[in-house]
Amino acid sequence: MITELDQRLFDRAARGDTPVLDRVLPPLTHSADHGLLWLGLAGLLAVTGHRRAALRGLTSMAVASATANVPAKLSIRRPRPHLGGVPLPRRLVHQPTTTSFPSGHSASAAAFAAGVALESPWVGLPVATLACGVAYGRVHTGVHYPGDVVAGIALGVGAAVAVRRVWPVRPDRPAVVTRTRVDAPALPDGDGLVVMINEAAGPGGRADEVQAELEALLPAVRVVRCRPDGDVLASLEEAAAGATVLGVVGGDGTVNAAAGVALEHGLPLAVIPGGTLDHFAAELGVTGVPDAVEAVQQGSAVEVSLGSASADGDVFLNTFALGVYPELVHEREKHEARWGKWPALVLALVKVLPGATSLPITVDGEPHQVWTLFAGNGQYHPSGFAPSWRERLDEGRVDVRIVDASQPFGRLRLVAAVVTGRLGRCRVYSERVADRVEVHSDVPLRMARDGEVGEGPQDLVLQAREQRLLVYRPGS
Repeated sequence: MITELDQRLFDRAARGDTPVLDRVLPPLTHSADHGLLWLGLAGLLAVTGHRRAALRGLTSMAVASATANVPAKLSIRRPRPHLGGVPLPRRLVHQPTTTSFPSGHSASAAAFAAGVALESPWVGLPVATLACGVAYGRVHTGVHYPGDVVAGIALGVGAAVAVRRVWPVRPDRPAVVTRTRVDAPALPDGDGLVVMINEAAGPGGRADEVQAELEALLPAVRVVRCRPDGDVLASLEEAAAGATVLGVVGGDGTVNAAAGVALEHGLPLAVIPGGTLDHFAAELGVTGVPDAVEAVQQGSAVEVSLGSASADGDVFLNTFALGVYPELVHEREKHEARWGKWPALVLALVKVLPGATSLPITVDGEPHQVWTLFAGNGQYHPSGFAPSWRERLDEGRVDVRIVDASQPFGRLRLVAAVVTGRLGRCRVYSERVADRVEVHSDVPLRMARDGEVGEGPQDLVLQAREQRLLVYRPGS
């Protein structure tokens, strides 16, 4: 069915005298055939540091394209416009042969642009301009009615929103604390700051660069280097001896170890990201050496909660896990920087779950057969099996998530629930935020604290420690 308004708008566009658009729009809309324009842009975004935006755009485009070109076109078999009134220079060399409603090109363009914009609004602006050109070009070249294009755009934006529901966007802001400023030593030239650099953390090769930057900004700083085959705890103890402030350069596991040493010696901690993902530093709002230096020079700090897993005082800043979760995280993190957390998680589930062995434990006295138990230091977001960020660093509670291995077809149900975004309704999975959770196993447990895997006791108590950690943070 072709509405009178659609035909009128199409005829008006065909009659327009637009020589510039006649030259620009046909090749632009042709470049978007089979999504090639968006694939090329995704590659450009990926190599310029916007991999998550690129992947979100491509994922949204895939959903929109599949919906527009199969069920939508098959159910609404609208014929293409007649080309009689369209000037010859505008017409495409190869005319499409499928039905007209909705516009698949417009759906893909809108989905890619919306997906990129959700992840990175400023990057999404020029992409959206291109998408508008492709969408209008479908009318300008005479292959679609305006209504087809509007429907395609709506479908594309809807696809991006649907993908966001399954794969939420991480907020572009650090976590908050209730008490935003506490007293901490201000060290304008770094006198009293001793920084331990873990050379084995992260991609490698940056230790010399980080040390040089630190010494340029803080001439009185003292640096302790831990070689790749060195003892991190021993190096931290060496750094803490005689320090006013303990600093650390490394990933989350190294920062976790530094937190324990700082707590033991009663020292404030300065965190400088030096790992692969640096979750805790990101939530502090410390993106590099200048942020940490600014905070130390100004004495700007906050108090954060520490999670505790056992009676011996082992702490975790971010997360704790039992069962296959450490293996899942390891597999996910191999692909996360390239593809983003949610797609990498799906791949990890498919690779790890088939060979997973369940773990018999009791949780608060109730028996469970689980694949994994996750605990976060404070409530994590989003809800589900890919916890990514916290809104607060001082909540003083634990976020416990369990994947049940006793349910029939549990592996298949878990993967399906993650893919469709319905994990919260899946009986294989449960989550809650609590003040204290007791875990018992008849055998020694293999656990991971902030990504560092090791053997643990048979009895665990997951809770927040009463004592908090003083950490430097810029602009507190």
